[in-house]
Amino acid sequence: MRPVLYRIAYAWCHDAALSDDLVQDTLSKAWTRRAQLRDEASLKAWVVSIMHHCWLDHLRSRRDFDDVELWQDTLESLTESPEACCNREQVITCVRTAVARLPLGQRQVLTLVDLEEFSYVEVAGVLDIPVGTVMSRLSRARANLKILLDNTMKQPVAESLLRRVK
Repeated sequence: MRPVLYRIAYAWCHDAALSDDLVQDTLSKAWTRRAQLRDEASLKAWVVSIMHHCWLDHLRSRRDFDDVELWQDTLESLTESPEACCNREQVITCVRTAVARLPLGQRQVLTLVDLEEFSYVEVAGVLDIPVGTVMSRLSRARANLKILLDNTMKQPVAESLLRRVK
């Protein structure tokens, strides 16, 4: 139950330490009140209900709000939506794939300069090539990467696997 509870708690509060605390408090209360569980089939719902109460207790203890019931339907999450996370992951995958398709020399220079933030002189020293070669390889790598990403963006995108449910 701990991983499930942690995922739920993290989705509620977006804080790893607080999520751990909520799960620990929930499991502690569930253990001490285990005699109150009437149906083992509803264990998950029962424990999540306990965690919900622990979460409300935490919010009340913060005193950021006068009454939890007044804001709980209107409070918005400050983190990205699942759709945004999915889109970001798709972009990262496209970029990684495009970089992997570059020739080795261009890939090395591009990763050292753009990702690891080495200077041209440092890259020249690492790869044992002239600075002019670093500059030309980087220019070609960026141009090729742009072409590869443009081609990827022109391809029809498969329908999103996520759908909005109210």
